[in-house]
Amino acid sequence: MQLDFSDLSPLEAYRWLASTVTPRPIAWVSTRSAEGVANLAPFSFFQVISDNPPTLLVNVNTRDDGSLKDSLRNAQTSGELAIQLVSFAQAEAMNASAAILPYEVSEFAHCAIASQPCERIDVLRVAGAPVTFECRVAQIQPYPAQRPTCHLIFAEVLLAHIDDAVLNEQGRIDPLKLDLVARLGGSAYCRTRDLFQMQRP
Repeated sequence: MQLDFSDLSPLEAYRWLASTVTPRPIAWVSTRSAEGVANLAPFSFFQVISDNPPTLLVNVNTRDDGSLKDSLRNAQTSGELAIQLVSFAQAEAMNASAAILPYEVSEFAHCAIASQPCERIDVLRVAGAPVTFECRVAQIQPYPAQRPTCHLIFAEVLLAHIDDAVLNEQGRIDPLKLDLVARLGGSAYCRTRDLFQMQRP
């Protein structure tokens, strides 16, 4: 089977990419509006892209009507965001926060998701998240340059909160304890519990 992406609609292209480039980690992004409303939303086009400086990348698509999503608007205005990783225990709450709500409504409040303040940035973070990265916006890049359909947020990590419960005896991450969820195609997800090891040559 071959797919000529020039013959595919954007929706068809998305479905093939999202079903094959898997598993994808989920960035559970919290921001704050200029009016002080705490926003929370998940994004699965997400990855670490640099360790020097430590930088994460989140792709935020524009809405079907061309308007910007709340997370992007807030990040543009404040220059700050927190990125949580999602444990299996918080999967349902993450999914609930994907609902499209009015700009003035907080997903934290609407979905009854417990929060606590960040330390370096003026943003709420998800209480109980296994890992939270407090970030400043290094760059926001519309893509493609002509008639952008998304914006790439380059988020420089300032501070990380790591739950002691996910550490092993050596103080390192235990992937079984971390138990993250990742996105597959459609409505399918997976957990980081099926492990094997290989030594690099």
